[in-house]
Amino acid sequence: MPGGGPGAAERIRRRPPTSEEAPLSSSHPAAVLFDMDGTLVDSEKLWDVALRELAQEYGAVLSDSARRAVIGTSMAEAMRIVHDDLGQPERDPAVSAAWIDTRILELFRSGLRWRPGALALLRAVRAAGIPTALVTSSGRALVEVALDTLGRDSFDAVVCGDEVDATKPHPEPYLTAARLLDVPIARCVAIEDSPTGVASALAAGAAVLAVPAEVPLAPTDGVHQLESLTAADLELLAALLGEPPA
Repeated sequence: MPGGGPGAAERIRRRPPTSEEAPLSSSHPAAVLFDMDGTLVDSEKLWDVALRELAQEYGAVLSDSARRAVIGTSMAEAMRIVHDDLGQPERDPAVSAAWIDTRILELFRSGLRWRPGALALLRAVRAAGIPTALVTSSGRALVEVALDTLGRDSFDAVVCGDEVDATKPHPEPYLTAARLLDVPIARCVAIEDSPTGVASALAAGAAVLAVPAEVPLAPTDGVHQLESLTAADLELLAALLGEPPA
């Protein structure tokens, strides 16, 4: 979910291959780019708690349609949607964002659950020696908490919503990840759960695997949909690039 603000302080950690890793095949993706909220971890429910509590704090009730609309957006856009839905557009989005940041950090620290199949797929990709990036609209402070669950060595690059000038659905987050990994975006597979994230990855030029979580996704050219990542493996990722697996 949200995060967002200007800047360009992307970070990258390069990890040398281990002796247990399989050799990287040319039919594998050049990199796999993972969204976080709703894709790797079941955190959208925590955002739901925080947003509905904020609405209560303002003496109102957040509609289900507004809740769905904020999924995958930047924090600034999410607060605009929330304020409009509550009939309180005059509220300062920075104040609301600060409230949400504090509450969601508390909820994240209480524990995150992996989405079905996500951990197994991430481990398979890492074992194959394929570079990985975490590409999220959430801010760096929240991502640092999430990495306690995801693993700090699970990604060669991490791109956060407050470390790019334009957040999803703009292509910049995914283009940034490919640049940091020094791989062509057209040889990358992006894994997403929301319409906003899918739009970002498609606009960047990545192959897209979509696993809808809270919001249904309409069939889209260039997007392969699965109900769960339990059905995803290296063979499927290779097939998304239009090539047979090695």
